[in-house]
This record gives sequence, C-alpha cells and structure tokens, in this order.
Amino acid sequence: MQTPAGASADHSPQDRIVVLGIGNVLWADEGFGVRAVEALQARYRFADHVELVDGGTQGLYLIPQVHAAHRLLILDAVDYGLPAGTLKLVEDDEVPRFLGAKKMSLHQTGFQEVLALAQLTGAYPAQVLLIGCQPEEIDDFGGSLRDSVKAALEQALLLAVERLADWGAQPQRRAQPPAAQDAVTSPELSLARYEAGRPSAEAACRIGDARFLAAAD
Repeated sequence: MQTPAGASADHSPQDRIVVLGIGNVLWADEGFGVRAVEALQARYRFADHVELVDGGTQGLYLIPQVHAAHRLLILDAVDYGLPAGTLKLVEDDEVPRFLGAKKMSLHQTGFQEVLALAQLTGAYPAQVLLIGCQPEEIDDFGGSLRDSVKAALEQALLLAVERLADWGAQPQRRAQPPAAQDAVTSPELSLARYEAGRPSAEAACRIGDARFLAAAD
C-alpha cells in the first residue's frame, strides 16, 4: 500500500497490520466480509505496513497472512442469532473460540483452524478484532447483499477505520478508487459489476426451480 505524505516508510514486523475479508460473494450475505474489504480499499488508503486481503473461502491458505500479522482485523458474516444486519465485535483470544461455536459455512471452519494453529505455534497476532455481521439470507446462489446487510456494511467500515487509526494504519480518504489492477478483489467480481451482470432470481432459479418445488409438494 502507498504511504501517506509525511508518514515514515520504516516499520518493523511488529507493526504489520492485516485486514482480512472472508466469505463467498456468490451466496448473498455470506459475501459481507469480502464486500467490506473491497469498499474499505475503494474509499481509503493506508500506510505501507497495512495489507488488505480478499480472503474469500481460502481457509488454511490464509495461514501466511495471519502468521505475518501483528494486528489482524477480520470482517465476516457470522450467525449470531440476532436481527439481520446486527454487528458484533469480538476480540483477541475470544475470536477462534467464537468462530468455533458459530460456524456458518466451510470457510469459517477452515479459518478457525488457521487461528487455532497460530495460537499453538505462538504466531497468533498481538491484537485481533472480528467485526461480524448477522446475515439476512445466504441460501441464494448468485444473490447479493440484502439491504439490511448493506446498511450494516457502512457502519462496519466506520468501526474498522476507527480501530485501524488506533493501530497506526494512518487511514486517509481517497480522491478516487484504486486502479483496477491494484484492486484487492477481482474487478470482474466487484459489487457494482456483479449486481449489474447477474440475472434475476426468477430467471436464474437461484432459490430453487418452481417446477421442481411444485412437483415435490
């Protein structure tokens, strides 16, 4: 990442900050974490010791990023059993235990193992913050974020920027989004292009084909 004007580019590994958005954008609100890190990069630039990562559903492949982080901020959809769009913050050693009790999908199972491994090997970040959002709908293949979760995303970004500022990430508002080749998420899967290019729920039978559902009745 670029260093803001006047900021020092000299940082020790102890300063490394990783912002990790995880989830599957193809399953509606499960894409919350990826959409959050996408929006964070589009709106802010950070000091060069800050790395934004689209973790998708990589699970154990995220071990290097977690092990390299001194401070780790995670954005994800989490089933808290709360009203849709509710945000909940979990910190430090509570994060892997919480994800273990609240697994919603396979990507969370894999990522919990990443955190557990970091604890066992002594590579767990000094500070960890999970900003989780209660999904409204995930059983919609090809769907996008529901309105309640989109609204929560805005608040999640404010919380993320506030914590990142406290950690010394030096967030600054961008005049314009980064170039496509520098985007943390694939330009083809950006929220705007994804929503513009996907078919309607009726045309794509994203929540089940009515012909087969009727036959099942």
